[in-house]
Amino acid sequence: MIKKMLSIVFVLAVFVALTSGVADAKTIVKYGHVGPPVHPQHHAAVAFAKYVTEKTNGEIEVQVFPLGQLGGERSMTEQVQGGTLQMTSTTAGVLANFVPEMGIIELPFVYPNRDVAYKVLDDKEVKDRFAKYCDAKGFVFIGYTENEFRDLTNSKRPIKMPDDMKGLKIRVVESPMMIDTFRALGANPTPLPFPEIYNALQQKVIDGQDNPIYTSILMKFTEVNKFATITNHILTECPTIVNKAFWNSLKPEQQKIFREAAEVQAKVNREGNAKNRVEALDKAKEQKVDVHILTDQERAAFKKAVQPVHDKYRAQYGADWYDFYLKKIDFYSKKK
Repeated sequence: MIKKMLSIVFVLAVFVALTSGVADAKTIVKYGHVGPPVHPQHHAAVAFAKYVTEKTNGEIEVQVFPLGQLGGERSMTEQVQGGTLQMTSTTAGVLANFVPEMGIIELPFVYPNRDVAYKVLDDKEVKDRFAKYCDAKGFVFIGYTENEFRDLTNSKRPIKMPDDMKGLKIRVVESPMMIDTFRALGANPTPLPFPEIYNALQQKVIDGQDNPIYTSILMKFTEVNKFATITNHILTECPTIVNKAFWNSLKPEQQKIFREAAEVQAKVNREGNAKNRVEALDKAKEQKVDVHILTDQERAAFKKAVQPVHDKYRAQYGADWYDFYLKKIDFYSKKK
């Protein structure tokens, strides 16, 4: 009887040890970003997480934290670089504080349209360069999420020409190029983390901010900013980056799954943004926001005003990288 009991105890002990080992084998990946939960950026990140969990049969669970729950973009980028956070999607301009070459994505008024922008970003040679630059700084670049093309809102006046920007305190992301762009336009750029924008607008610490009009509506910025201009001045693409040491701990087949998930993520994000663009202007008008869409002539004036920004960053990035990137834009602009 005692032997039988000991056998049962032994079997149970082995079972507990084995099942405990299975539980411990699950890898938890924390993925932070600043997009709101209702935004396509978050929907895309959730699609990424779902794909990874399904394709790894639950061996890897990606937990998504939206709206800056794990910190602002710069903080999360530092966390990924340091290894306390596995991955994030961060605005290219913020990432440029760590990987300067990534800032080229956000050159002002550089893309003729969205279709060309996507073709450039998805170009294999371009992505290979991004990966190389990120790798040198401890990041693995695997794809994108995006906020959208940026527009302007403010509480002071309609903005139709660069002179209308003079003296306005405009919140910008913590990006050297963003700051330089708004200085070139005569504004006073004020870097602030995304979660702080509404309170800063409400308390009149800032006069305005630049986010896609749909984001401005979602985050209720248009409650306190009743002037909006559809400028499409900068494309806010958010490279998805993974800590290098964590990435190297993954099996090759798991790395492949992560890259596939990044492709799913980009597709979901872009499709969601396309749908929301159709609704954004109608919602702004319902909120009695004064919306102005730049004419071709007005847009040309803005593009001319920011030429010094292009000149500065061509020198900073080096003619090779700047000219390579703009040739890609020119190539896809002409390609039918």
